[in-house]
Amino acid sequence: MSILVLTSDTLIGTPATGNLEYNGQFFGTDSNASRAQLQRIVRATAVAATSGTSIDFTDIPAWAERITVMYSGLSTSGTSSLLIQIGPTSAVETTGYLSTAITSAAAGNAAVSSTAGFAIFQDSAAYTSQGIATIVNINSNIWVFSQTGRITSTNATFGSGDKTVASTLSRVRLTTVNGTDTFDAGSVNIIYEG
Repeated sequence: MSILVLTSDTLIGTPATGNLEYNGQFFGTDSNASRAQLQRIVRATAVAATSGTSIDFTDIPAWAERITVMYSGLSTSGTSSLLIQIGPTSAVETTGYLSTAITSAAAGNAAVSSTAGFAIFQDSAAYTSQGIATIVNINSNIWVFSQTGRITSTNATFGSGDKTVASTLSRVRLTTVNGTDTFDAGSVNIIYEG
């Protein structure tokens, strides 16, 4: 068994190859002796989805390479499917998505597609959704989306898509396809990691 011992809480003057340093956060050094911060998984603050037409998570750092949207007991006032939109600091982007979501065979393979965001199938105000949607940076500003979830005791949902963002991703929004149905139950949160 190996044990990591931290002997100082300040960064050393000249990093040596393979060093691990600590200054409130961990830093590593590569073969060129350059220092890079080792990113961690960060969980945002959960938001109660009990009102409003959208839920925004902003200030996602530029180093984030994967964002996971988690939702539990999520319900809306209408029949419009859910939609995740992403974008840079200025605003979420509402065009240029390739996205399709479908329900399991028990629901007759109903589907929804969208170019305005990443779709998550939900076509009844009576449904409460639980699931995870993952958005991963594949290269530059290209992001790939994958989602699985549950809407009833016999129906699951699946979806995927991609989107090229105009500049560095900084925000994620959860809304509905029609943009007017309101959230009336559940909670939403994100995790981002480098």
